Amino acid sequence: MSSIARNYFNQLNADYLQVHRRKEDLFWSTYMGTSDDQAGFTAAEQAYKGFCANPARLPELREMLALAQEEDLKRGLKGWLAFFECNVIEDPAAAVLMDELVAAEAALFARRKGLKLTLLDEQGRQVAGSLPAASTALAASADAAVRQSALAMFHTLEQWVVDNGYLDIVAMRNRFARAMGYRDYFDYKVHKNEQMSPEQLFAILDDFIARTEQRLHQSLAELKAAKGEEALLPHNLRYSVSGDVTRQLDPYVPFSRALKDWVESFRRLGIQYRGATLTLDLLTREGKYENGFCHGPVPSFWQEGEWVPAVVNFTSLANPAQVGSGWSGLNTLFHEGGHAAHFANVIGNAPCFSQEFPPTSMAYAETQSMFCDSLLDDADWLKRYARNAAGEAIPDALIEAMIAARQPFRAFNERQIALVAYFERDLYAMADGDRTPAAVLALARQWERQILGVESPRPLLAIPHLLNQESACAYHGYLLALMAVEQTRAYFLKRDGYLTDNPRIGPDLAAHYWGPGNGMTHDETLRSLTGKGFSAGPLAAVCNQSVAEAWQQAQECMDAAQQRPPAGEGMPLDARIRVVHGAELIADNSESEARMLADFEAWIHTLSGRDSTALRR
Repeated sequence: MSSIARNYFNQLNADYLQVHRRKEDLFWSTYMGTSDDQAGFTAAEQAYKGFCANPARLPELREMLALAQEEDLKRGLKGWLAFFECNVIEDPAAAVLMDELVAAEAALFARRKGLKLTLLDEQGRQVAGSLPAASTALAASADAAVRQSALAMFHTLEQWVVDNGYLDIVAMRNRFARAMGYRDYFDYKVHKNEQMSPEQLFAILDDFIARTEQRLHQSLAELKAAKGEEALLPHNLRYSVSGDVTRQLDPYVPFSRALKDWVESFRRLGIQYRGATLTLDLLTREGKYENGFCHGPVPSFWQEGEWVPAVVNFTSLANPAQVGSGWSGLNTLFHEGGHAAHFANVIGNAPCFSQEFPPTSMAYAETQSMFCDSLLDDADWLKRYARNAAGEAIPDALIEAMIAARQPFRAFNERQIALVAYFERDLYAMADGDRTPAAVLALARQWERQILGVESPRPLLAIPHLLNQESACAYHGYLLALMAVEQTRAYFLKRDGYLTDNPRIGPDLAAHYWGPGNGMTHDETLRSLTGKGFSAGPLAAVCNQSVAEAWQQAQECMDAAQQRPPAGEGMPLDARIRVVHGAELIADNSESEARMLADFEAWIHTLSGRDSTALRR
């Protein structure tokens, strides 16, 4: 009888891979702007949702579990049972609502792609605008008019969002969630994504807000005293805090070298991709989705004793012609590369363990990526990798200036993540009749002032996560992940004394965090590595550090790095890597890693002498 269960299990794995791959391939082509097959993507998304929501699976899986005898088969069937318990829609009316919701979101996405936004460039020209370009301008442009145009672009997008169907989608999401037995869509998503109630979530968030309240207001007061009241205006705030150091840092972290820095850093950390195929689309262009992401069309898993390596796509939005874009693009590359490492190292016996949706906790998934991008701010990483065109290492004085600029606003930055949850909770709790464009925009400004003390330099409704069903009501996962990141960093620092180029990190993450996939809870993976459960304390403590304390740690970090022997080259990443720009192949490692890195750097340098118009293809 166990053979019946085994055949069912193998067929389920195969069926999932087929429907998932179809959806993911179309997701990539439509989000990268290489295909206009929006109807095909909508149909594939509906087919995938239908597969995941099929109520017949639950009794079938329970029956197969009763027949199964081998432990590995039971483990795989239990993984699928957990997957379908998170995703099944047993109410036919709710299933219809989900189909309607997918179609409505696809229509909104198609309209959003057609929206032409503009801002000023450094020469005062009106140019095509994007979310990364506007964010970078607010942080790095010395021209107030450029910064004002970037903020105006965000507000134009906000108004477009509330006027073009988003509020109807919020109401539809609520109707679906209530059909599923929840108060509203926020309640539904927090339960599904993090296996906690909104009350449990806000107990954590309120604690973090309380712990960092004094530091927030102290930072704002210090900035006002140093640079005047105007420094607190949303178009000035980011530049007032770090604009000077962003411009000074730019020559030391050119995006032309980002791929090399990522490959070499991950190699020395001992990170492996277990034969995965990685496709990277790294530069901005018109028609491309304006947020970095990582998706895995083929999840990694063991199938009947044979390893199925992952197929992973990830993207960033660098513009080498824009000051600050190299640094932001490098951060996205490390972040999404961390996601890819996670999803290439899950070693379950079914693809359900290695995917980014429930029962995978968003906070758990983001812990992996945010740990990797956290390394870029470490003084010893900067000293090792940040070099100008002459090969000179970043000066200590610039690292100190970075800390002096950024540390006071660490609490502000992390609270900005929490802000989204407070806003979305109240947005979904509003009565449909009260949820007017004006009321929603007023709610956004109210929560910005309450959590940040000022209006946000990144207006709430310009955040793309709010529009997408998978990421809506889940942004708090980033803050929960940052809490886990600080716990993880503290563990490695206590055990080994350093993070940059530490070859024990990759294997430890693979064994304790990545390998189990969603077969363990986020808290269980933390305990497995660090021996401690989830806590907001370490992150709050880091946010509340003084500049002097942070600089002293940085100096100790750099001094210790000088005492360690050279890290060597590390292990090959064990991945087939393709770097593309839309449909164009830029570089790959089919011949060698060195050839790939050289081809990528040469291509970046040929982009019309740093003229961003070369990216509009």
